[in-house]
Amino acid sequence: MMNQATRDKPFAFSVEEFRFIAQLVYRETGIVLADHKKDMVYSRLTRRLREYRMGSFAEYCNFLRGDGLKDELLHLVNAITTNLTSFFREGHHFEHLEKEVLPALLSAGAAPRVRIWSAGCSQGSEPYSIAMVCATMLEKHPRADIKILATDIDTNMLARGRSGEYRNEDMKSIPQRFHKFLQTKRREGEQGITMAPILRNMITFNQLNLLQEHWPMKGQFDIIFCRNVVIYFDKETQKVLFDRYANQSKAGAWLYIGHSESLFNVCDRYKLHGKTIYKKVS
Repeated sequence: MMNQATRDKPFAFSVEEFRFIAQLVYRETGIVLADHKKDMVYSRLTRRLREYRMGSFAEYCNFLRGDGLKDELLHLVNAITTNLTSFFREGHHFEHLEKEVLPALLSAGAAPRVRIWSAGCSQGSEPYSIAMVCATMLEKHPRADIKILATDIDTNMLARGRSGEYRNEDMKSIPQRFHKFLQTKRREGEQGITMAPILRNMITFNQLNLLQEHWPMKGQFDIIFCRNVVIYFDKETQKVLFDRYANQSKAGAWLYIGHSESLFNVCDRYKLHGKTIYKKVS
């Protein structure tokens, strides 16, 4: 007779198999999967086993060791990455952006150019929040050229961001004054919201593994948002990443990081200017 544990977990998943997957994910993405993530990995990857009609994680691991890795890696990463986000999360960043950073940048010349990067953009809540603030500023500076690059490793999340379509309940975290940039739309029998063209035209969504050897961006950024991303990386990986961010930023550029993150003993090329807000100094 099958016991409860066997019914709940039909696939055997050994510690060795988990560590193989964890090492593979770390090697390819820099994401650290600690031992306590074993159950999470199991629940996320059982769908992949069922799709391939595999009977065990041992079979899946052998598949990854062989010719399957190239085609499966993207699906594996999409499955195990965590995408918890909301519009205007950590609101003090957007207040600082609107009241201090953008006014200074937009006062530089008759037709100022501003480039912003949302690194680890998930489903697009962050870049659209940035775009709403920028669109408001464009009312006073109509000749400004503002563009936002939104990148993530998860292609499923990027597809949602490109669509610009969200649930009606997502409006709850968007301040009322920005609702003018939202359009209502009925999809799949339920009313949702769609981002206005002025926002969608401002943002480019691209897939990017932050640890890949060469980033495709040629220009430098005035502002980088990298929030709640590096918590998944170890310290050595963080040091490399923030140094690369500094190289990809203009002198005096701004960096916003997550509420539980810090550059202390990680990177000395930025100076702290308030809670999780940094400015490039070298």
